[in-house]
Amino acid sequence: MSDPETKGGHIDPAQQAALHIAVRPNWLALEPETALDPSQPIIDPHHHLWQGARGRYMFDDYLADVSAGHNIVATVFAECRSMWRGHGPEALRPAGETEFVAGVAAMSDSGDFGPCRIAAGIIGHADLRLPPDSLDALLRLHVERGGGRFRGIRQSAVWHPDPAFRTTSIVPPRGLLGDAQFRRGFARLAGFGLSFDAWIYHSQLDEFVDLARAFPDTVLVLDHLGGILGAGPNATRRDEVFAEWRKGLVPLAGLPNVRLKLGGLGMKIGFGGYHLRDRPPGSDQLAGDWRPWIETAIEVMGARRCMFESNFPVDKGAYSYATCWNAFQKLAGGASVDERRWLFHDTALETYRLAL
Repeated sequence: MSDPETKGGHIDPAQQAALHIAVRPNWLALEPETALDPSQPIIDPHHHLWQGARGRYMFDDYLADVSAGHNIVATVFAECRSMWRGHGPEALRPAGETEFVAGVAAMSDSGDFGPCRIAAGIIGHADLRLPPDSLDALLRLHVERGGGRFRGIRQSAVWHPDPAFRTTSIVPPRGLLGDAQFRRGFARLAGFGLSFDAWIYHSQLDEFVDLARAFPDTVLVLDHLGGILGAGPNATRRDEVFAEWRKGLVPLAGLPNVRLKLGGLGMKIGFGGYHLRDRPPGSDQLAGDWRPWIETAIEVMGARRCMFESNFPVDKGAYSYATCWNAFQKLAGGASVDERRWLFHDTALETYRLAL
């Protein structure tokens, strides 16, 4: 199914650039940090690779970040509409991204670039509203071209009437997670052994809960703490937003097929506004700002169903990779050794069935 703002899978460059915070290396260098605990094994379960209007963040750029001191042993790539095929059947064009990332993963697996297994897991894109035959063909292609690393599908469902909360150049229809065509396609994921990553806003948590209840045999991963909306008209409603978000999160505790990614708090839609400051935030600042949200999420879901994520390079416009993981280290300071292992490593390992 074709999106109205794409042509051959490509997104309007001007829209794409405007939605992301530009990465400023000189600004980030104003607050350098070294890894607090370089012995802690970490799987980063959510990062992107791209080149174009959003900037350049390719294998060497990410490698520089993961090699900066923290013990990043493996990563999971999340689709970002990058490197789609520029030719062939339109329904199959998202497979180009998987082919590209599988090549990056093969480079990383050589060991010539360090010990981190970059893209040990791959999350690709599929429009689950496609006709069944077309969808099956795309899912098979993802699995075949993923080199044994393809683990799941992500299809953005973010929707809000206020343009202040726009994060994607392609706006999905309202209520996508409940759409009959979408759910018909969603039902096919289990047969391929695939999970589903959901990118929604906190105002849509009830839709996500309903989807997870309807498909108890499919693992659903909620990205970025459920998409907390703190910008625009919500900038002065922090307490109200927190209450709304927590209320929407609580039902997930009773859904064992759901996992939650803890991160994505550097985006324009959040409360941080870090990119607007003269200097980048340090890990103390981030840990203090994030503590109510992170601790509540872990309290509701439990450490075994939560995983810290970088969301790079999206969040790199707000803070450095080393600072991000130091903030997570500080937030997990009171956790047990077992809880830390799940938060930093084992939940991602188990959720994405990584072969490490």
